[in-house]
Amino acid sequence: MHIRKQRLLTPGPTPLYPPAMQAMMASDIHHRTQDFRNIYTAALADLKDVLGTSNDVLIFAASGTGAMDASVSNLFSPGDKVVVCSAGKFGERWVEIAKAYGLDVTVLKAEYGQAVSVEAVQAALAAEPATKGVFVQASETSTGAAHDIQGMAAAVGSTDAILVVDGITGIGTMPLDVDGWGIDVLIGGSQKSFMIPPGLAFLSVSKKAWALSETATLPHYYFNLKKEKKSADLGESSWTPATSLILALGEALKYVKSLGMANLVANAQLLALAMRAACTELGLELFAPDSPGSSVTSILAPSGMDSGVIVKELRTRFGAIITNGQGSMKGRIFRIAHLGYFDFWDLFAMVAALETILYSNGIPVEFGKGVAAVQRVYAYAAIPTPIAVP
Repeated sequence: MHIRKQRLLTPGPTPLYPPAMQAMMASDIHHRTQDFRNIYTAALADLKDVLGTSNDVLIFAASGTGAMDASVSNLFSPGDKVVVCSAGKFGERWVEIAKAYGLDVTVLKAEYGQAVSVEAVQAALAAEPATKGVFVQASETSTGAAHDIQGMAAAVGSTDAILVVDGITGIGTMPLDVDGWGIDVLIGGSQKSFMIPPGLAFLSVSKKAWALSETATLPHYYFNLKKEKKSADLGESSWTPATSLILALGEALKYVKSLGMANLVANAQLLALAMRAACTELGLELFAPDSPGSSVTSILAPSGMDSGVIVKELRTRFGAIITNGQGSMKGRIFRIAHLGYFDFWDLFAMVAALETILYSNGIPVEFGKGVAAVQRVYAYAAIPTPIAVP
């Protein structure tokens, strides 16, 4: 009871892959040497491999929002008509970026906990054939909902518009077939499923998106896709790279390749399924029951209880760091992550701790009921003779 190890259970930053952290110790390497060019080129190639795309992939020293910014400033012009799917705090960020650059924005809004439908996107594109871009989150981590990216890609692909997907928490938690579906720009970040610290943003760019860049007139300097591609073709970054993070990324990508991206996705989806099963057994209500994603499970606090109590007690009693709701959702929901370097041991402990906290706050709980639900999901997936999952 007196020793509490800190455990990071948030949807970003996520737990770190140990060999990646060890690789960072070699970061006293100069970034304009052949040794580093070899490392950088390998990281770019492995990133393309892991994302499953033949499109160009570029890396910036930035948070994921830097790549979001770059996708607007490099590919569009002031007054261009675009559609933004907004179903949470990060969808609202797309709106803010697009408006900051003077784009003509049509917002397709879904209530928190819901997702924007493919039909809504189709209708918006039909109503405005001059639309040049559609922006969406694959996984809206602020609410726990996920969008139908395959359906949206089909809708956008038949038009002159490009589909720009914030996959920062979608990559590694849901299928995202960049080339097969026609995702024109896919954005990711280092501190999510790639299991290394924050500080790297990356994006894939399709031929259709590159063509749009030829007529784009918005100003940009640091986030310059053409300049970055020219440098990347020479094995370098345009600006001073985050060398330690590139070294870490190289190790993390080797690990993801050894697992297989499909298995990384399956891991997150199985953990999310088990967490939802535990919620059902404990009488807890999901915040996004109609379109739940696998990057995070968002859970409504029991009636009359502030979700901040659960967040605080997990930290003070057990050293477990989870996240509260954001904005209007603060105090209403708490969020438990599944992306990246998480396993069932993490979830067994998490649910047991949650049961204890609910019980200590007067919520009727039968100890072990939620944990047993997680065990049943694990047994169904992992034991040679599976048992039925209720």
